[in-house]
Amino acid sequence: MTITTTIRPPADALLTTRDPIVEPIVVTEDLWKLYHAGKVEVPALRGINFKVMPGEFVSVMGPSGCGKSSLLYVLGGLARASRGRVLVNGNDLTAMGDAERTKLRRDKIGFVFQRFNLLPTLDARGNIAIAQHIHGHGFDAKRFEAITQMLGLTGRLKHRPSEMSGGEQQRVAIARAIINDPKIILADEPTGNLDTQNSEIVLSMLSKLNKDLGQTIVMITHNPEAAAYSSRVVHMRDGVIVDAAPAS
Repeated sequence: MTITTTIRPPADALLTTRDPIVEPIVVTEDLWKLYHAGKVEVPALRGINFKVMPGEFVSVMGPSGCGKSSLLYVLGGLARASRGRVLVNGNDLTAMGDAERTKLRRDKIGFVFQRFNLLPTLDARGNIAIAQHIHGHGFDAKRFEAITQMLGLTGRLKHRPSEMSGGEQQRVAIARAIINDPKIILADEPTGNLDTQNSEIVLSMLSKLNKDLGQTIVMITHNPEAAAYSSRVVHMRDGVIVDAAPAS
């Protein structure tokens, strides 16, 4: 489903699955994340060994403070590992400087957050299109149309965030996350601010992206009903993985 600015397949080509890849897209090896409270070290992650295969939809569950959000931030290059290794799409984040990690986030990772993080002065079209411009390849009208149609946003593109429901805002955030064809989506409690109906819509959209496009997704959630949409569930407690089915 890779799209370039010079050779663009028809929009329905976006609905094909990715070529199979045998190597994991995410690997952590003895991953530690330590925070400091004065002179005291507080471990958020304690030797995590974890992998995600391309095309998986993995939910990471656990109580508040168990380290699941810290894991997501380290996987996304938003926080540095204290010890161990993190590889995303074959790239070792722990060996990268800030500029390299920023480039990796831009080119390979899509983020979906609980609070949407949309720009209030832009309408839905602008909030999605700005991600294409930041990526550096300019506006791709065919991909934009295919993604917004898939997410049911065609009639809402001229509305600003304040004029949309929470579910609509989160669908705009998902469109922004996938518009540049990332290798992986990292979603941090994507239904945390939504009611039941909108939560089901957003989760169904993520499931559709995974099943129809082969999009790899790692989702943080405390909600077992949300986790049921994924293909594999990993449970965390006190900074360690306590229960996980092996990656296929």
